[in-house]
Amino acid sequence: MLGKVDRKVITTKNAPTASGPYSQAIVSGKLVFTAGQLPLDALTNKIAAEDFEGQLRQVMQNLDAVLQAAGTNLKNVVKFTVFLTDLKNFAILNKVFSEYFPEAAPARSAFQVSRLPLDVLVEIEAVAVREEE
Repeated sequence: MLGKVDRKVITTKNAPTASGPYSQAIVSGKLVFTAGQLPLDALTNKIAAEDFEGQLRQVMQNLDAVLQAAGTNLKNVVKFTVFLTDLKNFAILNKVFSEYFPEAAPARSAFQVSRLPLDVLVEIEAVAVREEE
């Protein structure tokens, strides 16, 4: 029988609010598991850009805000899962990720999907490590 699971819900106003029955992130021990982040502006809850690169940069900003609220940041991400509506944007994804992670990039999976919420072009979720508990 497993014991009680260490689980803390993370919420921040610096990223878009959860639009359904899920949390922006969950902390369990030293690990942080984020929900998939969309390219929404946290203040307006509207899509921040029409082009893929602009949406991707907003998603990364949202992920960083959620991770910081959880006591960590993008540099401590160990795994990203990326959902794209068009794999033709893969080169742009690699370009932007290389700016964020010029060395020792986290593990990453990327998938083309037929559609994302609000018809955005990209959604990303992350698993990160917290340095302090």
